[in-house]
Amino acid sequence: GCAESDNGGSSGDDSGPIRIGAVLDITGAGASLGVPERQTLEMLAEQVNAAGGVNGRQVELIIRDNQSTEDEAAKAMNELIAEGVDIVLGASRTGPSLAMREAAESSQMPMISLAANVAIVEGATWVFKTAQNDQVVLENIIDYAAANGWTTIGLLRDASGFGEGVAETLAELGEPKGISVVVEEKFAPDATDFSAQMINLREADADMNLIWGIPPAAALAQRAYHELGLTAPLMQSHGIGNQVFLDTAGDTADGVVAPLGRLLVADQLPDSDPQKEVLAQFLADYQAKYGETPSTFAGHAWDAFQLAIEAFKAVGTDKQAVRDYLEQVDGFVGITGVYHMTPDDHSGLGKDALVLVTVENGQWKLLES
Repeated sequence: GCAESDNGGSSGDDSGPIRIGAVLDITGAGASLGVPERQTLEMLAEQVNAAGGVNGRQVELIIRDNQSTEDEAAKAMNELIAEGVDIVLGASRTGPSLAMREAAESSQMPMISLAANVAIVEGATWVFKTAQNDQVVLENIIDYAAANGWTTIGLLRDASGFGEGVAETLAELGEPKGISVVVEEKFAPDATDFSAQMINLREADADMNLIWGIPPAAALAQRAYHELGLTAPLMQSHGIGNQVFLDTAGDTADGVVAPLGRLLVADQLPDSDPQKEVLAQFLADYQAKYGETPSTFAGHAWDAFQLAIEAFKAVGTDKQAVRDYLEQVDGFVGITGVYHMTPDDHSGLGKDALVLVTVENGQWKLLES
């Protein structure tokens, strides 16, 4: 049909460039996520265009920095919609992604967030996401606690949208196994001093403590944990999956356990792992282009970009068709996991998208399950 008339000019038209918008946390508190995500998108767009584009159409990437704020994310989203892009990827973190969601829904713009909290996609029609849901992260944490016989958890969490609902979900998942959260402390995403929270954690004396945040704060909290003499076993969330965490935490990182994507331990995976080949290729490509190892956040961007490209290859740029395609993705092998989207699940990843990883002598090490 004639799609041009009702969706902002040429966007449903199958000629000219395919325009992919992205809103990323390139500066501010989320920069350690947004920068590698930008680099990944730029690399992939180059690869696609060098190979002749998508069905003969070149990809044009339009990237906006939301400065890690919700206001800037909403503003950038509205600008990209006004410019008639074909899809929007981002933001890097939960708060800015939530700030973009309403515009995606009301303007019927397909959006693939790179952030974690399930609220981003819950009940959404037009919004999808590539990072694992908190729920599957917390399921892995509860399973590990239960396996170790730990019944009480102390939680120190990011006070932003990323940390919302973590205590409640932990309590809910832990209840059937007799595991409870005995203390919940919070920190600002840009926090540098954690003394007060650590003293409270120490007094609560839980069997295990969990830090839930992203670097640098999560890494500074890791240091404070050891410097203030806490000795209970420590876990962190999937938020620490980058070199910045290891560099900032230094030798205090050793022994921490976290459920993380397979990218960080790709070389330690068995050959039978369906993701191994895809991970190896991404690692090689990114290393060759940027001279460094990509983070798990870079992986979320890889997944979002490739899902968008798969959709465009299959159905062109008609927005409804793209949305419908994304909703039935089944078995797409990505960096973050193998995706099985459904109308009720716009995240598409289960508990098996994560493996338990520890740090040994400053290196990520796959924990044998």
